[in-house]
Amino acid sequence: MTPFSVGKDQESLAIGHQYSSLGTQPILCGSIPGLVPKQLRFCRNYVEIMPSVAEGVKIGIQECQHQFRGRRWNCTTVNDSLAIFGPVLDKATRESAFVHAIASAGVAFAVTRSCAEGSATICGCDTRHKGPPGEGWKWGGCSEDVEFGTMVSREFADARENRPDARSAMNRHNNEAGRTSIIDHMHLKCKCHGLSGSCEVKTCWWSQPDFRVIGDYLKDKYDSASEMVVEKHRESRGWVETLRPKYNFFKAPTERDLVYYENSPNFCEPNPETGSFGTRDRICNVTSHGIDGCDLLCCGRGHNTRTEKRKEKCHCIFHWCCYVSCQECIRVYDVHTCK
Repeated sequence: MTPFSVGKDQESLAIGHQYSSLGTQPILCGSIPGLVPKQLRFCRNYVEIMPSVAEGVKIGIQECQHQFRGRRWNCTTVNDSLAIFGPVLDKATRESAFVHAIASAGVAFAVTRSCAEGSATICGCDTRHKGPPGEGWKWGGCSEDVEFGTMVSREFADARENRPDARSAMNRHNNEAGRTSIIDHMHLKCKCHGLSGSCEVKTCWWSQPDFRVIGDYLKDKYDSASEMVVEKHRESRGWVETLRPKYNFFKAPTERDLVYYENSPNFCEPNPETGSFGTRDRICNVTSHGIDGCDLLCCGRGHNTRTEKRKEKCHCIFHWCCYVSCQECIRVYDVHTCK
């Protein structure tokens, strides 16, 4: 038993389904459940960007569900609960590492984008770190202020990760890895100017990538996440837990890598303690030998097959000028679901 209590981790993602409408109504910070005092102060100081914070958590969840759509754990959320992923994040697993990284990245991304769009008065375009222009182009447009977006994400997402335990250390690391992924993928976006689009001169600005790029990148980091072990130290402030790599012969994780220290459940069967919904009735790919295939996704239980009729557009013809006409066809598909 550890010398200090370790609280549940779920509430670190305090904005769930019930706050998807934050952008359409006045925000009363005190009415948002689950905020720790530091987050509450942040909300009151930056109330006009809280809709962007909520939007960031939302796009992080949506990207998680896209990336894991064919896996046994498919980032299922629980309605009407502050713990939006159920008990899944209680364990310090790869899944927890990914969720923290993608949610923190989502907040940084959404806040940065809203600032560039002029949605808030306290932030705007980045005018600080432009550097000299290149040959054939000059600075213009609105460079997205990713430093402000990552600052907001760090202040809000890391606010409750202040315990001297391994889980807080893990969450802080993965949160920062998610934010760093945004910074690393900033790129120049340019617009041509000149007669008939001749591109005699280009104006360029720093832009974030499409968030799918971040999702793909962090999913690769999930697949190669580093397993850690917990070490306890006695310091002047009491017991402190830190993390070190479990295997010395592997390269030590960098600030861009995800880390975890507990094994994941197999997610094959429903288990309310782990938050597993199981894979029964999940659609599987009968031709795939990967995790989305019927053998692995169904955990060896086999699968059922049924036919479905779907209405689809077909025999489409382009008419000059300018519209497309289509017929409607009925097509029959085989649908395979896990037993």
